[in-house]
Amino acid sequence: MERDKLAADVRMLREAEARGAGAKLKAYVRLSGPGWLQSALTLGGGTLAGSLYLGVLSGYSLLWLQPVAMALGLVMMSAIGYVSLTIREHPFQAVNRHINPVLGWAWALAALAASMVWVMAQYSLASGVTQQILLPGVFGAEGPFGDFGGRVIISALIFATVLTVTWNYDRGGWGVRLYEWILKITVIVIVLCFAGVVVRLAISVQGLDWGALWRGFIPNPMAILAPAETFRPLLEAVAPEGREYWANLIVRNQRDVAITAAAATIGINATFLFAYSLRRHGWGKEFRGFVKFDLFTGMLIPFLLVTAFVVIAAANQFHTVPQPGLLEEGEGATERQRAQFETLLEGRVQYEREHTGAAETGGEALAEAIAALSPEEKHLAAMLVTRDAFDLAASLRPFTGDFFGGIIFSLGVVGMTLSSITLHMLISGMVICEFLGRPHSGWTLRLGSLAAATGILGPFLWGQASFWLVVPTSIFAFTLLPIAYLVFILMMNHRRLLGDEMPRGGRRMVWNLAMGFVFLLTAPASLFMVWDRGGWAGISAVVIFLLLALIVQLVRKPCGDAPGEE
Repeated sequence: MERDKLAADVRMLREAEARGAGAKLKAYVRLSGPGWLQSALTLGGGTLAGSLYLGVLSGYSLLWLQPVAMALGLVMMSAIGYVSLTIREHPFQAVNRHINPVLGWAWALAALAASMVWVMAQYSLASGVTQQILLPGVFGAEGPFGDFGGRVIISALIFATVLTVTWNYDRGGWGVRLYEWILKITVIVIVLCFAGVVVRLAISVQGLDWGALWRGFIPNPMAILAPAETFRPLLEAVAPEGREYWANLIVRNQRDVAITAAAATIGINATFLFAYSLRRHGWGKEFRGFVKFDLFTGMLIPFLLVTAFVVIAAANQFHTVPQPGLLEEGEGATERQRAQFETLLEGRVQYEREHTGAAETGGEALAEAIAALSPEEKHLAAMLVTRDAFDLAASLRPFTGDFFGGIIFSLGVVGMTLSSITLHMLISGMVICEFLGRPHSGWTLRLGSLAAATGILGPFLWGQASFWLVVPTSIFAFTLLPIAYLVFILMMNHRRLLGDEMPRGGRRMVWNLAMGFVFLLTAPASLFMVWDRGGWAGISAVVIFLLLALIVQLVRKPCGDAPGEE
């Protein structure tokens, strides 16, 4: 049955290419799928949080960042597609046999670990949105089930839903198509939900600054290294001894969130998913042109739209706007935001003491020093506290109404989490199948997908998990991403692996320049994240890992297989 479907796909593609551009476009749309899976995976809680805080810190000035990061990721995904559609081996096996088994196993383990950890954030976000915005009277703290019971029921409902969708992938060719169409429709719904919110915001009395918005799409890397222009009058109103602290703080936070937002575009598990989602269809080299189209229409465009809509909404509502409840008595700020506000002001006092040589103080002396700070500095601190999806939904309601600011926005958030969860489960199943050397079907795939059932714990443990799971997993995954890129650069230049299909001449030079440029941008960002989150322990782990890969490379026997052989 699957061979018949593959033959039909090849026949449809060849006939369409013979009939011209219109028929070719129609065939490409009918075949599209793997690129949309990348959108569904990427458009999760991490992308939402990164886009939101990017708008808070930088306004519209960094609207270009995530599209550029995704466009660069598109280069590497195209290379992964080229290799995956050319070789007859499974990519994991090919890396182990032809490149380096340490890199191959690390690639797969990082994909599994990332999915098992980050899926918890998706459950946590979906549970929070349902309890606080969509159905607070049913599942909220004041509902019949109480806060804990509500989270249990929501987690169970999410798990049942995503398990049903994920296991459809195992039902042969039609199951894969159904799975891809479900996620394609989900991505479209996500785009429409966030588009509806921004359109409603645009036609409100408040409106949007269209000039600044369009300028924000013009790439300007130097904008990451300086506070947004909108902060300038606020910083100039601060005394010189405080101006440097706040400017440095804004730049540091801006840099961190820029790297995080860019890193969220292509995760290490996304590279694994794409390679194997292509192989699941059985496609070969005839589909290389189609894969580029699928990545552009299914991955780049939806990602560009959703991230832009979130940044626009967050910038419009929060950029240079103090969080209510911090500068005056009243509700509006959470305990987390109050604690962060105090931490920012304490940092300001300690910064001045360090630069004047004064002794550090605490207790009443510290409280008096904080109280003595100018209102302008306190305003800056209140502007820089982080906001989340709940803050954004609440701030939108006066301008978009409860329907768009509450229901539609929240449905978009829940759609993001559900699509991401099912793909984390699918990736886990694929990795387990590769570890066991089993086909990506049957109970091996199904039971393997349950490795990402760790997400059920998210609504209960996500805050605590950040201390003992998120940091090491992030270091592992961020480090392995440029290494995964390097692996596919080596595979693209591996004559024994690709045989006559290895790019040659000017085409090879273009591929290598593009891939090398992406690698040289990604590697320093990865090392910075390792240092920032792991310090010398993280750097030491990277050095040990690279030494292990080098030792294995020196002692292993060269692969003697003929090109293309399994």
